[in-house]
Amino acid sequence: MIWVAVIVIAAILEGMSAQLISIWFVGGGIAGMIAQLCGAPVWLQVMIAAVVTLVLLLATRPLVKKFLQNKETHTNADRVVGQTAVVTEDIDNLAAHGRVEVLGNDWAARSTENVRIQKGTKVQVVRIEGVKLIVTPTVS
Repeated sequence: MIWVAVIVIAAILEGMSAQLISIWFVGGGIAGMIAQLCGAPVWLQVMIAAVVTLVLLLATRPLVKKFLQNKETHTNADRVVGQTAVVTEDIDNLAAHGRVEVLGNDWAARSTENVRIQKGTKVQVVRIEGVKLIVTPTVS
C-alpha cells in the first residue's frame, strides 16, 4: 500500500509543477510495488525503487532538459535579421529617429554605431531590439 501512496503523491506533485520534478519517483514506486507483489523484503523493495528512480533520472533528465530549454519562440519579425534594408528616413541615434524598409515593411531603425546614415543607403539588419531594427551600413 505504501508504494501506491508513493506513486499517487509523486504523480500529484508532478501534475502541480510546470517542471519535471517527481516523475521519476512514479517509476521507482511502480518498481517497488512490483517487488512487493513478488514477495521481496522491504529493504529490497526500497533498494529497487531507489535504483530504478536513479536510473530513470540519469537516463532521461538530460534529454528532457534539452527539450524544455529549447522552447524559443520565433516570430515573423525574426526573418528580417540578416536581410538588406533601405533607409527611408535618415537614421540618427542621437536624435532618436530613423526608418528603414525591409521585406516590404517599414520599421523604426537605429544604427549599431552612433553614426548618421543617410536616406537611400542600403543597410543590413543586425538584430531587433523591441520594435526597432538595429542596422549597420552594408559594405559596397
